[in-house]
Amino acid sequence: MPEKTADKVELSEATGAEFEAAAPEAAAPAAAKARSLWSDAWYDLRRNPLFLVSSVLIVLLLVMAFAPSLFTSASPRDADLAKHYLQPPNWSHFFEPDWFGYDGQGRSIYARVVHGARASILVGVGVTLLVTILGTAIGMTAGYFGGLVDSLLSRVTDVFMGIPYMLGALVILTTFAERKIWVVIAAMAFLGWTTIARVARGAVVTIKQSDYVVAARALGASTTRIMLKHILPNALAPIIVVATIALGGYIAAEATLSFLGIGLAEPTVSWGVDVATGKQQLRNAPYVLIIPSVMVSITVLSFLMFGDAVRNALDPKLR
Repeated sequence: MPEKTADKVELSEATGAEFEAAAPEAAAPAAAKARSLWSDAWYDLRRNPLFLVSSVLIVLLLVMAFAPSLFTSASPRDADLAKHYLQPPNWSHFFEPDWFGYDGQGRSIYARVVHGARASILVGVGVTLLVTILGTAIGMTAGYFGGLVDSLLSRVTDVFMGIPYMLGALVILTTFAERKIWVVIAAMAFLGWTTIARVARGAVVTIKQSDYVVAARALGASTTRIMLKHILPNALAPIIVVATIALGGYIAAEATLSFLGIGLAEPTVSWGVDVATGKQQLRNAPYVLIIPSVMVSITVLSFLMFGDAVRNALDPKLR
C-alpha cells in the first residue's frame, strides 16, 4: 500500500507539472490580428444597408451603360412619326420599346433611357477622375512644400473657387462649336478640382508632421518616395469620400448644362438631352420629360448614398 500511494503521488505531481506547463499555452489568448483603416471600413460597409442598396443600383446602372443590349434591342435613334408620335407609355409591356412610350420624334423613350446612361455616367466618372488627379496633385504639392509654393497654389485655388461653377462652364462650353463628351468633361473638370485640392492640402499638412514621415526624411528618402509611399496612402480616405459624393453632382451638372442647351447635344444620346427635348411636350406628354429626369435623380441619389456610406465608414469620429 505505501508503494502504491507513493506511485500515485509521483503520478499526480508529474501530471500537475505537465498541466502547469501546458496551461499558460492553452490559457494564452490568440493574438488578434490588427486591422487597418480600410479593412475596418470594409467590415462596416458590408453591414450598412445604405451601402448595399446604393451599390446594387450603381452596378445596375453601370451594366446598363456599358451593355445596353442586355436591356433592349431597340435603337435609340430610330424614329417613326407616322406610328409613334407621342404614343403614351404601355406599363404592361415590360422591357419593350413602348414601355415608356415615344417622344415627339417617334423614338422609344425606354431605348433612349437605357442608351443614355452611358453618356451621363461617362461624364460623371470622367470628371471625377480628372478632378481627383488634378486636385490631389495640387493639394499635395501645396501642403508638402508650404511657404511660397503653398501661398501661390492657394491663391490660384481661391481664384477658381470664386468662379461660379455653372456660369464658368457656360462660358467655356459656348466657345466650342461641337460639344462632344470629352469637351464637356474637360470644361467641368477645369473648374471642379478646387474642393479636392483643399481637402488634400489639409490632409498632407497634418500627415507630414507624423513620425514615420520625419523618419523617412531623416533616412534620406526622396521627396517623390515620401509623397507617394508615405503621405498619399494615408491621405486617400478623405479624398475618396469627397470624390464619391461629388460624382453624383457632376452627373446632375451635365444634365443641367444639356437642359440649358450648352452641354451635350444631338446626336449624342443622353438623359440631359432628353430632358431638354421633353420640355417642349411638357403639357401634352409630361412623361417625355419626367422619365429621363427620374433616371437622373435615381443615379444622383445612388452615388450620394454610396458616398455617404463610405464617409461614415472611413471617418472614425462618426463610428
